[in-house]
Amino acid sequence: MKKIGLFFGSFNPIHIGHLILANYILENSDMNELWFVVSPQNPFKEKKSLLNDHNRLDMVELAIKNYPDMRASNVEFSLPTPSYTIDTLTYLKEKHPDYSFSLIMGEDNLGSLHKWKNADLLIKNHHIIVYPRVSEGDKKDSEYIKNENISLIKAPVIELSATEIRNMLKQGKNVRPMLPPEVFEYLDGSSFYK
Repeated sequence: MKKIGLFFGSFNPIHIGHLILANYILENSDMNELWFVVSPQNPFKEKKSLLNDHNRLDMVELAIKNYPDMRASNVEFSLPTPSYTIDTLTYLKEKHPDYSFSLIMGEDNLGSLHKWKNADLLIKNHHIIVYPRVSEGDKKDSEYIKNENISLIKAPVIELSATEIRNMLKQGKNVRPMLPPEVFEYLDGSSFYK
């Protein structure tokens, strides 16, 4: 059975922190592929600062073009919004019955996992890989932390924020070191985030 890690996010824009984390997980797990699932709308975030879905997908595709085990997924583009992870996983499992899907999330999300739609079903039916964040939220108090389907990994902590990158772009500051070169070129000269 092919093992797929699903890294959900707005990727608004995708940055080097995302790539470092994705590569670390692929190199230190038994996953065959990692898919960046570009979310049209996170139910916990406002849509106003979100770049067009297809522009964000284009940036992910550009960022991962030299990583053969990474894919960009637009699966949520055709699903109802806001996007709920459990619905996307159910859809993917029906479409790819021979694949095993794991969910990748930051430990800051673990504390609020109980607020997610059908959280118990999500945890029961899917392996969840949790990577460290500087802002841990209330992970230590999470009822799920000892669940056998949840694995905490010791990935490098790269504290880059897409919000901060967008703000820097708005102010005309140099963000080149924070972005994959192809994504920097895509944004440079555009009016995106300005």
